[in-house]
Amino acid sequence: MGSLDGRVAVVTGAGRGIGREEARYLAGQGAAVVVNDPGVAPDGGGGDSSVARQVADEIVAAGGRAVANTDSVADWSGAARVVATAVRAFGDLHVVINNAGIERGGALGRLSEAAFDDVVAVKLKGTFAISHWAATYFREQHAAGARADRSIINTASGSGLLNPLPTQTNYAAANAGVAAMTTVHALELGVLGVRVNCLSPSMIRTRLTAAVPGMPTAPATPGAFDPNHPAVIAPVAAYLAAADCPLTGQVLSVRATAVTINRGWSAGETISSGAEPWTVDRLAIAARELTVTDPYEDLAASLSGALGPMDTAQVRALVAAQVV
Repeated sequence: MGSLDGRVAVVTGAGRGIGREEARYLAGQGAAVVVNDPGVAPDGGGGDSSVARQVADEIVAAGGRAVANTDSVADWSGAARVVATAVRAFGDLHVVINNAGIERGGALGRLSEAAFDDVVAVKLKGTFAISHWAATYFREQHAAGARADRSIINTASGSGLLNPLPTQTNYAAANAGVAAMTTVHALELGVLGVRVNCLSPSMIRTRLTAAVPGMPTAPATPGAFDPNHPAVIAPVAAYLAAADCPLTGQVLSVRATAVTINRGWSAGETISSGAEPWTVDRLAIAARELTVTDPYEDLAASLSGALGPMDTAQVRALVAAQVV
């Protein structure tokens, strides 16, 4: 018996990388899976319908249940068709994993409008669109008296939460937006018995992270555990998808075997002018009481684990090489 027996799941971006591993793992745990992927390149170009079909065929060959869907999550009607595919093929929908994303980076002064729009369309709007149509179905089922546990699992990134990287304005902003939507949707859908959580993979080797500084290569020993393989995310996703999982409204970072709960923006020190309005001079004095960090120091600390010890001068040089 699997932990997901009888549950129906949609996994977007499931043709490769993290999504593929999630789809295969969920199926292995007993879920019926809609494998959604239009088969585009990392930057969103092109398309190959065989990518999703191959994963679905692998699941069926292993004794599981799966169908392929090639709609783009960035297309409003396409997102509706993804959800409808699950209901039509398997009779219900319990789990949505919003994993789809593309990457088209560039320094702020060089990043095009099209590159910004395309990345946000897939990651942020796509997550919203699939969640919208899933929520519509969940609301209808709740109104009809169906009280099954249902779960939405979004996918963000450390780039948008803990360690924003230069040249990723669009990617970081979209992923941070996904984390923010998670907290809102957990509140809205909780009354319908729907849990909403978010996974934030870190240092996972995929097509989108190939250029990330310090990304480790695969272990040289065949069969050795690979802490940077996309498969490390799948069991965490399956846990969040299980009907007896109590978590909702949480954003979890996953790096190798470490799962860390994120607290989001939190309030620090406060300065106040009391009953009088602020002046620039008074603010300049009072602001000295605030504890602030240097963003270059923060990035140096984040990259040091992957690239060895780094100081702010090295980080500034690394950033300058990509921006100037």
